[in-house]
Amino acid sequence: MKKSLQDYRKGATGSLLDEYEKALVELKYVLQNVSEADYSCVVEGESEHCCSIQIIMNHVVRAGYGYSKYIRDALSMDTNPIEDKQIPLTEIGGELDKMFAYTAEIFEGERSITDDEIETIFFKTRWGVDYNIDQLFEHAIVHILRHRRQIQKFLLKFES
Repeated sequence: MKKSLQDYRKGATGSLLDEYEKALVELKYVLQNVSEADYSCVVEGESEHCCSIQIIMNHVVRAGYGYSKYIRDALSMDTNPIEDKQIPLTEIGGELDKMFAYTAEIFEGERSITDDEIETIFFKTRWGVDYNIDQLFEHAIVHILRHRRQIQKFLLKFES
């Protein structure tokens, strides 16, 4: 799909949102080729928290909300509780959209974050790494890309 200049968000925060949204669109495209059976199929030899597409997708959604919570906490913004739930295949696209909207609100809402703030506000993550908002958001984008790749590999395994 070809974009015009007006389709791109402005500034550093806009580029992060555009790339996050693109990663989610690519992930949802891959998920269109997943059957109900494949979605819940456990892949032998994979770690417990990434052993099926459904578990991966639950993790991706939960992590997306978690990344937003770090940023919202750093900016003293309201947060929603992070639910740990099993998301059916029929609902995963909508859940990804909700997670993206929750994140986009940080950058586009009434108290939108500035390009300067993404580099100057730091916090420690639960896994012990100090990030600024820019770094965490880049991590969030790559997190989706890595799990999209993992799902693509699962689908190839299911074919053989």
